[in-house]
Amino acid sequence: MKCKRLFDITVSSFLAVILSPLLLLIAAIVYFDLGPPIIFTQVRPGRNGVPFRIYKFRTMNEEIDDDGVLLNDVKRISKIGRFMRSTSLDELPELFNVIKGDMSIVGPRPLLMEYLPLYSNEQARRHEVRPGITGWAQVNGRNAISWEDKFRLDVWYIDNRSFWLDLKILFITFVKVVIREGISQDRDTTMTRFEGVEKDNE
Repeated sequence: MKCKRLFDITVSSFLAVILSPLLLLIAAIVYFDLGPPIIFTQVRPGRNGVPFRIYKFRTMNEEIDDDGVLLNDVKRISKIGRFMRSTSLDELPELFNVIKGDMSIVGPRPLLMEYLPLYSNEQARRHEVRPGITGWAQVNGRNAISWEDKFRLDVWYIDNRSFWLDLKILFITFVKVVIREGISQDRDTTMTRFEGVEKDNE
């Protein structure tokens, strides 16, 4: 969809320029809160499962236990990091992923590479489009809904996507971020791990 790509480039470039003072401020805060690196990067699957490196502001420290294993998210996330996640400020660097063409502004959220072989055939359809900064699943529960519901909503978006639906999702996203709704599942800092489901019959 050429119009969608043009929209992505135009909006993400505009926001990157307009929000540049905020980006610099957040970068400075992260540096003094957690130290370098300021940006968290991780390989995620993009359209058709092609890997790309996602950019986010760092929200957690690197503290380990006596066995040298990283502590869980709840213990490693800083107070500032928790606030950044609840307001989605940590995701602002993803605007540059959109500009590069790795992501779209609206689409299924990019998850972990290790989840790829765990999807059912239907769930794997979420990779038919570029992943998004926000999406239909995010405005219908985000991390507060089950994996099955999240993937069902992702596939619904694939089948019903349109320019007007994207605009609706962006508007609802703004409202959700303001009221900080659907950030976590129960008391977890992030979504519980996806363990996979029984595969569709071939």
